[in-house]
Amino acid sequence: MSLDRRWDDRLHEAVRHFWHTRSTQADSQGTKSGQKDAGARGAVTGGKQLQGFADLICDYLEESGLDIPSIYCDRLAEIPGWYRSEKRWDLLVVADGQLVAAMEFKSQVGSFGNNFNNRTEEALGSATDLWAAYREGAFAPSQRPWLGYFMMLEDAPESNRPVGATESHFKVFPEFIGASYMKRYEILLTKLIRDRHYDSACLLTSSRVEGLRGHYREPSAELSFSTLLSSLRSRVLV
Repeated sequence: MSLDRRWDDRLHEAVRHFWHTRSTQADSQGTKSGQKDAGARGAVTGGKQLQGFADLICDYLEESGLDIPSIYCDRLAEIPGWYRSEKRWDLLVVADGQLVAAMEFKSQVGSFGNNFNNRTEEALGSATDLWAAYREGAFAPSQRPWLGYFMMLEDAPESNRPVGATESHFKVFPEFIGASYMKRYEILLTKLIRDRHYDSACLLTSSRVEGLRGHYREPSAELSFSTLLSSLRSRVLV
């Protein structure tokens, strides 16, 4: 499924917003305190870079017929966990006292080696916690909610370069041999969907230069933004 022209334009604008916000926050972070975070951390700690994508999905759901009070994007987005008291999700849909959908928005720019495993553990941990809470009746009388994951990854030489695998005692699975971090994210999100940890996921990649013009790539059709929207819409608007 291809995106309608209007929503495609909004997606390009969200990509521009992501890179512009990162650039602005990195430049302005610390101007009041006189201290800046090391490296690119100033852009990370500023937050809000992914807000354009969240706003797009909220507007899409609203125009598809979902009541605005059912969508929680910036506040009141906490729900109980099983292994922790609660977790704040980036987007929730709660209608008539039922949890309909929850979604996480993540990004990675630089530091690929340091952060890929962290993102993997976060994605698995959040899903495991939610499904355990659902199993124990935390959201009753909800039917099985829809769970989604969005990842914006920097398209850079470092994210495209083949990565070696350490096999100290046992062989890693063959799909990881020589796989770049971009490919590893594709493998991760595909497996998360097929193992039903998440119902749908999206992987967008964009470079720092081209991203400021709104350009992006979708390495996998299965992980496209239009596929994510279609999956979410079919669950929410029943």
